[in-house]
Amino acid sequence: MLTIRLFRVGRKNQPAFKIVVTDKRKSSTRGRFVEEVGVYNPLTKQRNLKGDRVKYWISVGAKPSPTVHNMLVADKIVEGAKIAKHKLPKKTSEGVAPKVAAVVPEPSQAAPATTEVPASPSGGQAEPAKNPPEAGNKAGEEPKQP
Repeated sequence: MLTIRLFRVGRKNQPAFKIVVTDKRKSSTRGRFVEEVGVYNPLTKQRNLKGDRVKYWISVGAKPSPTVHNMLVADKIVEGAKIAKHKLPKKTSEGVAPKVAAVVPEPSQAAPATTEVPASPSGGQAEPAKNPPEAGNKAGEEPKQP
């Protein structure tokens, strides 16, 4: 699968980027790319893109990286909305519901604390009924004592 992405050139502390079409599986640092379709200098904010070649590669099936896509939208080579630079943290994303604390009802005087079980037919002593497991406990585990 082809992708259009940035290829870093330039010296230390003086970055410059070629915008290249390359195979997504290949490393972008080796210099093996299919075609150079533009250049970008982040220090001077200068961009030079070959719009017709970019449109051709997109029509063939190449997908631009998010940064290159935003450049193409800014230069009006491709229509669409820009892609967000950073993802929202999981805590504030809309798809995740906030945790709700489990509400434990306090025993009232009207309700008895233990329930009586009728005597067993064998005539032995009846055991009091066990409380059902709380929502936070696994089935069969004893509740933790504070």
